[in-house]
Amino acid sequence: MSELAVLGTCGAWPEAGRAASGFLLAADGFRLALDLGYATLPRLLERCAAGALDAVVITHAHPDHCADLSALCRALLFGEGRGGRLPLYCPPGVLGRVQAMEPTEDLREVFDPRPLPGDHEVGPFRLTGRLLPHHVPHAGVRLTAPGLTLAYSGDAGADPVLGELAAGADLLVAGATLLGPAADPHLLSAAEAGAWASRAGARRLLLTHFWPGADRARSVAEAAAAYDGEVLAADEGMVLSL
Repeated sequence: MSELAVLGTCGAWPEAGRAASGFLLAADGFRLALDLGYATLPRLLERCAAGALDAVVITHAHPDHCADLSALCRALLFGEGRGGRLPLYCPPGVLGRVQAMEPTEDLREVFDPRPLPGDHEVGPFRLTGRLLPHHVPHAGVRLTAPGLTLAYSGDAGADPVLGELAAGADLLVAGATLLGPAADPHLLSAAEAGAWASRAGARRLLLTHFWPGADRARSVAEAAAAYDGEVLAADEGMVLSL
C-alpha cells in the first residue's frame, strides 16, 4: 500500500493550527519526507519515529520548505538515532541554510547529502529532480515506483519541465500560492496548476502552498476551471491512498 500524508500546506509562514510545506510518502514500508518546512516535524512524529525515516527530499533552501530539517537533525542526533546517516536529496544551498541555525552540531553527522537536480534510486522509487524557476535553486520532483507516479512542483513557477515531471502522474502535488491571473514567473497560481495538470495528463491534482489567509475554495475552483480531473486542497492531517 502507498499513501501520502500531508504534514503542512502553508507558504511563507504557517497559519495558526497549520504548518508550512511538508509531506510523508510511504510505499512498501519505505518512508520518505518531502520538504520539511516550519512546524512539520511534530506532525511527522505523529506518524512515525524520526529514526524510522528512510530518506528526505528538500526542493529548495527557503525555510518554509526546509526549516524543520534542523529539528529532525536534533531528534536523530540527541534522540533515538537510526544506525547510519539519513540520505538527504537537495539542491545546493539547503545544507548551508539549515546549518546556519545549528552552530555547534554538524548536519553531515546525521545526513548523507545527495545532489538535486539529478536522478537517483531511493528505496522503491526512481527519483527525478529537475530545475524549475524560483528565487533560489529549486528542484521539481518526480517519484516513480511500480504502479505509482507522484510529481511535486514545490514552490516553483510555470515551466515546460513541470509538464515533463507530471506527465501521466497518478498525483500532481502543485503549489497554488497565487490567485487570479498569473503574476509571478517564480510562483504558480491555482489556475496555472490546473492548466499544467491538464497538459500533463495527471490523474489527480492536489493543491498546496497556500498563502496564509487565502481562500482555498477559490483556489480549487480556479484550478478546476482549467482541469477536468479531481482537484483537492491539501489539509494538515489529510492522507491520500495512491
